[in-house]
Amino acid sequence: MSNQMPRPSTPLDTVSTPSKPLNKHLGPLEEGMLLSPVPELRDSSKLHDSPYVEDCTFQQLGTFIHALRDPVHNRVTLELSNNTMVRITIPEIATSELVRRCLQGLKAILPKETAVQVLVKWYNAYNAPGGPSYHSEWNLFVTCLLNMMGYNTERLSWTRHLDFEGSLSPVIAPKKARPSETGSDEDWDYLLSSDYHRNFESHPIAKALRLDPLEVSPSKDDFSQSLSLDSSTLLFSHIPAIFFVLHLIYEELKLNSLMGEGLRSLVVLLVQLARDLKLEAYIDYYYRDYPALVKTSSQTCSIDQVQTGFMLHPSFFSAEPPSIFQWLSSCLKGEGVQPYPYLPGICERSKLVVLSVALYILGDESAVANEASHYLYKITSGEEAFMPSWDCPLLGKLGINAALSLLGQRKPQIEQDDNRCSFKHSSSISSLAEKLVLWMTSVGFTLRDLECLPFGVALPIRDAIYHCREQPASDWPEPVCVLIGRQDLSKQAREGNLQKGKSVSMDPTLLGLGQSSRLLQLCQRTMALPVGRGMFTLFSYHPVPTEQLPIPKLNLTGRAPPRNTTVDLNSGNIDVPPNMACWASFHNGVAAGLKIAPASQIDSAWIVYNKPKIAELANEYAGFLMALGLNGHLTKLATLNIHDYLTKHGSNLVGMSDLNVPEQLYQYMVGGHRRFQAGMHREKHKSPSYQIKEGDTINVDVTCPGATLALAMIYLKTNNRSIADWLKAPDTMYLLDFVKPEFLLLRTLARCLILWDDILPNSKWVNSNVPQIIRENIVSLQAPELPSSEDLSLETLAQAHVYIIAGACLSLGFRFAGSENLAAFQCLTGHYNLETCLSVLLLALAMVMAGSGNLQVLQLCRFMHKKTGGEMNYGFHLAHHMALGLLFLGGGRYSLSTSNSSIAALLCALYPHFPVHSTDNRYHLQALRHLYVLAAEPRLLTPVDVDSNTPCYALIEVTYKGTQWYKEATEELMAPTLLPELHLLKQIRVKGPRYWELLIDLSKGTHHLQLEKSSKIMESNHLVSWKGEIQHSMGTVHKCSIHWSVVLRIPVRDELVHPDQEPEAISAFTSDPALFSFADYFCKPTADLGEKQEILDLFSSILYECVTQENPEMLPTYIAIDQAVRRLERREMSETFELWQIKLVLEFFSSRSHQERMSRNPNRGLFMNSEFLPVMKCTIDNTLDQWLQAGGDVALHSYLSGQPPEESQLGMLSCFLIYHSVPTPAQMAAGGLEGSGNFSELLLRFRRLRLPVRALLRLAPLLLGSPQAMVL
Repeated sequence: MSNQMPRPSTPLDTVSTPSKPLNKHLGPLEEGMLLSPVPELRDSSKLHDSPYVEDCTFQQLGTFIHALRDPVHNRVTLELSNNTMVRITIPEIATSELVRRCLQGLKAILPKETAVQVLVKWYNAYNAPGGPSYHSEWNLFVTCLLNMMGYNTERLSWTRHLDFEGSLSPVIAPKKARPSETGSDEDWDYLLSSDYHRNFESHPIAKALRLDPLEVSPSKDDFSQSLSLDSSTLLFSHIPAIFFVLHLIYEELKLNSLMGEGLRSLVVLLVQLARDLKLEAYIDYYYRDYPALVKTSSQTCSIDQVQTGFMLHPSFFSAEPPSIFQWLSSCLKGEGVQPYPYLPGICERSKLVVLSVALYILGDESAVANEASHYLYKITSGEEAFMPSWDCPLLGKLGINAALSLLGQRKPQIEQDDNRCSFKHSSSISSLAEKLVLWMTSVGFTLRDLECLPFGVALPIRDAIYHCREQPASDWPEPVCVLIGRQDLSKQAREGNLQKGKSVSMDPTLLGLGQSSRLLQLCQRTMALPVGRGMFTLFSYHPVPTEQLPIPKLNLTGRAPPRNTTVDLNSGNIDVPPNMACWASFHNGVAAGLKIAPASQIDSAWIVYNKPKIAELANEYAGFLMALGLNGHLTKLATLNIHDYLTKHGSNLVGMSDLNVPEQLYQYMVGGHRRFQAGMHREKHKSPSYQIKEGDTINVDVTCPGATLALAMIYLKTNNRSIADWLKAPDTMYLLDFVKPEFLLLRTLARCLILWDDILPNSKWVNSNVPQIIRENIVSLQAPELPSSEDLSLETLAQAHVYIIAGACLSLGFRFAGSENLAAFQCLTGHYNLETCLSVLLLALAMVMAGSGNLQVLQLCRFMHKKTGGEMNYGFHLAHHMALGLLFLGGGRYSLSTSNSSIAALLCALYPHFPVHSTDNRYHLQALRHLYVLAAEPRLLTPVDVDSNTPCYALIEVTYKGTQWYKEATEELMAPTLLPELHLLKQIRVKGPRYWELLIDLSKGTHHLQLEKSSKIMESNHLVSWKGEIQHSMGTVHKCSIHWSVVLRIPVRDELVHPDQEPEAISAFTSDPALFSFADYFCKPTADLGEKQEILDLFSSILYECVTQENPEMLPTYIAIDQAVRRLERREMSETFELWQIKLVLEFFSSRSHQERMSRNPNRGLFMNSEFLPVMKCTIDNTLDQWLQAGGDVALHSYLSGQPPEESQLGMLSCFLIYHSVPTPAQMAAGGLEGSGNFSELLLRFRRLRLPVRALLRLAPLLLGSPQAMVL
């Protein structure tokens, strides 16, 4: 429809406001109600006169609804017969949560046909134009429901005064109400009889103002005789089932602290139904909950035996009212309990509480294992759930109350003699707490649900959470971490995004250039920079999809003082190859591409978008593509683009021209004489050393390095000594002359990689790789007299010694790569010699200290970086810059792995034969220098404060697994720090007094700690929530505790030191703004507080107790208990809800399960202060005993004898009955207590009723009639 229907709260113009209550016009609802409140217009001439003309444009003559389509929630499109469509919104069936719950209960328990009729009648009444507002929706629902049950709401006293806050629907009130010009006495009586006035009379403000209750004059319309019900109405036969379902909803709402108003509204209806059904146990039950409301309901409606025969009595009905609080109390006391009835989909909170208590208190892990728990009694609808009254022959004689009692006895009973549910010893404390938390999270229980639970019901759950919070598992999902209040772990469990970084340009500014040769030396160093820069900026950048990747330009020019003129390599007379910067540009592109984090969102279009339009930048783009392959992004390239690259650019990029793959493949295929290279490289490749075979012999200068490393990779870490002996250095001078020194380095390296477990970080092992002939004669190199033997070549011995030592040191670097092993570091720093071997040593040092930024290695790198003359060519600069990049790998966030694949990648990247110039690829392809990426792994552990979300320092304890070289060891580190390889660790623990303890057990696996490179750049970004201490001037840690002398009203002695409890001091313990606000508003002292000073001191003590014990969520519980006890002292308890919660709290801490938990773990922190609850209990006992001595015994005696007590005593009497678990008069009569002659006999009989001894001591004088009977 184009326009909305009139709002339900808007009265129609044809209905005026009456001076008398309108519900007197309400009668039984008629069967023939229209589903739509819009009247049917048969005459088209009246269409324009209708007030609903704008809403009924589709109801033209001959037009009808053809189909419904596009339903979304309560909206649907009407497809009309004239090919037009109208979008309408169907009004909701209810907006009040209480009404919605009741409708769901009726729908669940009534037969389908009856339920549909009830919903239709309610829908018509509720959505009629001018219907009730939100606040009067419940009143309208009660009126409709009672009418359908057969009640005459015009004559029922409490329904006559219900306020609808607006005009009633014409469907319910067919008569028009006429306004009254002047007021009348009935108006005043109406106000006195209203719900608002009754609620105000029981409010603490009325008692504080000492307002006496006003007597309401009897209405003229009241009838002295009892009212009767109409048995022909729709729901008359279902009254018992409806009553029981509404009672279960009443119990369900008790578990929601936000539904207090709904409970008070529902209990009035339940009391009326219980009175009419003569259910004394239910009436007594409601009286104990709301004495101030129940006492105002006295009118009953009679149901004779004939009418009783028309009622259907459900088999699930129990004679004793189900009580969720009593069920929990019985579990806490270890008593036998019956299965608690619940409606699926409606009483879900009751089900959750029952199962959680069965698991955590009773220790029954099977309670949550399956849906069919024996702690719950599932109520279902259907004909089998109801039994006609004529099937019971005793109903005609005993009446409805006895009939329902018989039905209640059909439920399965649990033996209650001596069978007590105790805490099972088979389950550990931690397992029960963890299973409870994990199960509650799996069923969707959240912190919001926990905060809505009453504090007594929520206490066992909070206790389990408090236990799990101290030592949670590191692999728990995020909802569990949120529930237990560990925001640090919850944030860690989420998928994090990489922090965007900025590109780093390391281009040098060249000053003081006097010669072109000097410029050439510096350019050699500059061209070797990109490989190291790629290591330093590894995975540190998220590109913008709409922008090209910024690639720093290689600066190969300088400025010459004093005029600061630009100098380049072409300005001098030095012969510079035209392709000198090709591989440098390639490395520059690789370094730029390796900055891209694996988690970056790039696609094929962005890769093609970065393709340069200038031919000179093709080499950089080739390096960029290689980097994308290394970090996993090249797989995103579309197949068409891959084909384009291979067909159009495959033979022009750097790396293809030097290898000449097509020409070499043709040569190997057809054989014959070797074809020479064409083009600019023709003169450079004339050497016959490129032939593998020279006649019938092998050119070992070509084949030896590959064969040596192939053996090392095949037998890597196998400790195969047979193969390792092939690689031993020659032990005679004759054989040494046949092996080049650099081959000795490779042989030593390969042999050590095979004998992996023999590598030790000490000089003795390094020197053990040197043959005996070299060890015996190397000393003579430094001697003043040279050896006389002509068979010894001093140069050969010196070179062999240096290269063998370099090979052993390089293997040491591979063995302890990324470990920061101090012994390996000290061993490597003791060997310096020739330039080549020094570069290898520097790389070995950088591998051991990878990612650590070690100062000594950095100083050595800086020293080597400054050397540009002499033998320092491009290859040496490349090695030094790679060492510097490894030292700060990934900006200090990455380290190296020692897995087999990682060792192979490092061997390819750090191959100890460096190029002589920037275009040298004779012995090793420069592109392979970037394969270190495959060995890099993130291992940075960064603690982040959960409140400020900033990195912080935290002490961690790392436990190493035991190996064949050392036993299990523990080391303390200060995070942020790089962790060792995870397979070497057993566990990691966050320690220190400022933060929560966090244990990461790596024995369960590292899947929760190892973050894939595709998602994060850091190995672990652990978040910690912090615990604070107040640091005093003496440097000691002082934790404040509650001074319960404030609660006990005992003055503090002067010699006792009262702790400094300034509100600002809690900042040392917490950063919660809510706690800061509480301290500011309720704990800050001001002048002239008077009596409020006591409450301020108590609040301050409670606040400090909560924050120092790390359970601030208990602050509302402390305050609620204190406020309830104070109201009890003032005798202002209009309801016993909070007293029930205090009782559950006391029973929980005295329960056997809790005591066994405390005995098993005596060092466990206190969940609640051990002094607070005894003080509260003592105060309650004293208050009730004083009431009992001051006239309360008379009211109690009247109650036990079945007489109505004095109305002024009803509130305290209900508190006494609840707190001391006093049975109902009917239960006491059934127990045969009247005939008891002494206290011993009384005690024996009370045992069957499970009455506490403390209650029996107070009831004994009344039951025995003599105070002397207290003496045994």
